[in-house]
Formats: sequence, structure tokens, C-alpha cells
Amino acid sequence: MNSSEIQIAAIQMVSTPVPEENLETASRLIKAAAEAGAQIAVLPEYFCLMGLKDTDKLQTSEELGKGPIQEALRSIAKANSIYLVAGTIPLQASIDNKVLNTTLVFNPAGEQIGRYDKIHLFGFETETERYAEAETIESGNQPGILDLNINGINWRFGLSICYDLRFPELYRSIGPVDCHIIPAAFTYTTGKDHWEILLRARAIENQCYVLASAQGGQHQNSRRTWGNSMLIDPWGTVLTYLPEGEGFISGILSKNKLNEVRSKLPALKHRKL
Repeated sequence: MNSSEIQIAAIQMVSTPVPEENLETASRLIKAAAEAGAQIAVLPEYFCLMGLKDTDKLQTSEELGKGPIQEALRSIAKANSIYLVAGTIPLQASIDNKVLNTTLVFNPAGEQIGRYDKIHLFGFETETERYAEAETIESGNQPGILDLNINGINWRFGLSICYDLRFPELYRSIGPVDCHIIPAAFTYTTGKDHWEILLRARAIENQCYVLASAQGGQHQNSRRTWGNSMLIDPWGTVLTYLPEGEGFISGILSKNKLNEVRSKLPALKHRKL
């Protein structure tokens, strides 16, 4: 691997209602990914808690910079000398009885260097399923961008979360990036029909890598998530994926591949609007 390449990993989990269990699982899988060569690891949405009811996250929420979840994440990043994009955790919001669904990023020294609060809140209802994130989550309002310098090379990442995937204007507003990082907890119902095609579309239209880290299985709260964490290249090819269950995938991001795709089909330069 040369200096114009980095290795990135997506952690897939089947999170429980017990944060301590989930942090232990996350720590174990991140350690395995780091030992396999990953320089960046990404956790899924709600990695720390899939509560028995939606309001459970209110009791688990933390103030930015304080609390056992953030302390654990700092320690995990430092212990594994890895950049950690920590899925989402519930942070205190400005509205009573709501939380922010937030991605925090930690560097290999365990310092928090990035943040993104989920903007688009999922709502879905059938006779058998109902999800209404807006009832317990306060929406963010700033697109997420993460700039890293690794071995003297600058890398730019877009940060988005799960339901954001359905809103291409968000990705356009972020601008050119090397990779979009998307922690998610897609439902099985929507995932089986829309997950891969949406991820590949975001990679193709933005001519960048997409790494999606997912929840993937049957949870104790009876929710079933789709899984299929995957890494997609700038041409829209799925490089690797994990169908279901806990584990991790990893792959290489290459500046040469990005340049190749953007030079032979310079669509980003052809935009009119």
C-alpha cells in the first residue's frame, strides 16, 4: 500500500439494549480491524444502544465531551492507534425529551476531531412497523465534513447517517470528497429494496468511495436491520460487503482510482446547476 492509499473498515453489529455489551463488542471488532491493517474504523448507527423502546436513548444521552460512552470511544481509538468514526451516540439536545443523533470522530490520540448531527429523521409506517425518529431526536442543521492528513496526504470525507442517504442534495452540498462515510441502521423492509442501489447511486454521482457501516440482524427489541455493510468504489462497484451478523469489512481507498474515474468521465466538472 503506497502513500496515496489508505485502509478503511466498517464494523457491523447487532446491538442490544445494554450499552456496556455493545461497547465491548465494538472494542473487540475495532481491535480486529486495526490488527488487519485498518487506519480508519467506522461504527454503525445506534451502535451503543438499540433500546427496548425509543425513549431509552434519553436515559443514555451524554453531554458533549463527557460520559462513559465517549470515554470508552477515546480509549478504543487510542488503544488501537486508529481514527474512529463512532457511528452515532445520543447527545443532549436543546429540546427537552429529545437527543441529537450524533457521529463523533476521534483521532489515534483519542481526541475528538469531528462531529455531525443527523439532519434527516426517519419516519415509516405500515400495519406492522412504525418508526418516528422526530419524536425523540432533534434534527441537526450542518452538513458533516472530515479532513484528515494521513502520511502527508490530505483526505476529505463526507459524514452522513442512514436516512440522509435518500437526500442527494445533501451530498451535493458537501461537495467533492474522497469517500462518504455512512453509519446506518436500515430496516430490513426498506434495506432489501433500496439500500444497495442508493449507496451505489451516491458513489456514482459523486465519483467517490462510499463506506456504509450497518446494523445487521434481529435485535432484542424485535427490530430487524438489513446489514450489508459495504465499500463501493467511485465507479459504483461493490468491493466488499458483509450480509448480516457482527463482524467487519475492510478495503483500500486509492487516490489513483479517484483520479482515473474523474478524468475519464469528468461529470463533476460538467455540472450546470
